[in-house]
Amino acid sequence: MVSEVIPTPSRVESLAKSGILAIPKEYVRPQEELNGIGNIFEEEKKDDGPQVPTIDLKEIVSEDEKIREKCHQDLKKAAMEWGVMHLVNHGISDELINRVKVAGGTFFDLPVEEKEKYANDQPSGNVQGYGSKLANSACGQLEWEDYFFHCVLPEDKRDLAIWPKTPTDYIPATSEYAKQIRNLATKIFAVLSIGLGLEEGRLEKEVGGMEDLLLQMKINYYPKCPQPELALGVEAHTDVSALTFILHNMVPGLQLFYEGKWVTAKCVPNSIIMHIGDTIEILSNGKYKSILHRGVVNKEKVRISWAIFCEPPKEKIILKPLPETVTEAEPPRFPPRTFAQHMAHKLFKKDDHDTAAEHKAFKEDSAAEHKAFKEDSAAEQKVFKKDDQYVVAEHKVLKEDDQDIVSEHKVLKEDEQDVAAELKVFKKDDQDVVAEHKVLKDVAAEESK
Repeated sequence: MVSEVIPTPSRVESLAKSGILAIPKEYVRPQEELNGIGNIFEEEKKDDGPQVPTIDLKEIVSEDEKIREKCHQDLKKAAMEWGVMHLVNHGISDELINRVKVAGGTFFDLPVEEKEKYANDQPSGNVQGYGSKLANSACGQLEWEDYFFHCVLPEDKRDLAIWPKTPTDYIPATSEYAKQIRNLATKIFAVLSIGLGLEEGRLEKEVGGMEDLLLQMKINYYPKCPQPELALGVEAHTDVSALTFILHNMVPGLQLFYEGKWVTAKCVPNSIIMHIGDTIEILSNGKYKSILHRGVVNKEKVRISWAIFCEPPKEKIILKPLPETVTEAEPPRFPPRTFAQHMAHKLFKKDDHDTAAEHKAFKEDSAAEHKAFKEDSAAEQKVFKKDDQYVVAEHKVLKEDDQDIVSEHKVLKEDEQDVAAELKVFKKDDQDVVAEHKVLKDVAAEESK
């Protein structure tokens, strides 16, 4: 007699409500990812370790220069040391935030059959709508999460036809919240720009400005899990965005990899969590940090979070360290890429088993990019103004008497040496890629001591 094979439900919510006592093997994470996963409620109560900083934005535009500067310095320090922070007194009303939470929560309270009307089609490239994470990591494991994903700004790039019609307040509440997050992002970009010695509008311009910066919302739904010690809601990653703003339903679950250990973020009332994304890390040449983080689950409470990712246009902008962030002592740490290329690089990263292949791909990519960089270097040097205090020393030798053949020859020789030095730096970065991909094993080794 052949026993009937019962297929695994396509949605994690259905699986969680099916009465299972053990999670299917495709949701069990590799052993090196499981170290440090304990009872999240107990982890959140701990006060004896590092804590995610809380930044009070009440004085971010204060007319008192000293008070305003104190706020700016606190935010800059958090961005440099952590890359994540709780924002309080952010200017978005509790009433609006509650409307957003109620709207999203009401949608996920609908029967799965109703939510399926909004299902996306990931294999065909349609990622907007209701879905569950497909396995795309080398380990092939799934995440304990369902979600709803859609573009919220600019208005001409969003598709209201796929937004939930139930509840009726979903569209107005989410639309207004997105606009206020966009205004908050402008303030944050200004402070981060000033922190790099740039004009306050510089970073926002570099990521697309009001016209092209894209805001994408992802509502993450993490059902109760019968074996939370074996699963992850979201695997360890850094955000590719410029900035990410997150609300949640006050159920803990966010963990940050800080100073070699996983730190559980506390639930801070009336706060918005903000992440520095890879885009800002690249533009700042690593001065601002995009921190590795993950989401853990529990068997007692459903966790829901609302993330808005502020992303540059995919092809329009080349992401690379801004010239003002580069010096002889701090050469560029990142090769130039479009946002689409950076996302592909991150998406197809493999675990330790595929490090060699990833490293080879990165080296080939870097070789092509550095060839283009070398060809364009002479032209790029000319755009630097002589009075720019942040231009590296070797560029300052370009003087008005460019008729001086001897001086020009010296400058060109120095430029060639700079290119060689930068190629050497990027070779070192290639080696760093191998180390970066071993981070999860490093976590396990560190915590097993």
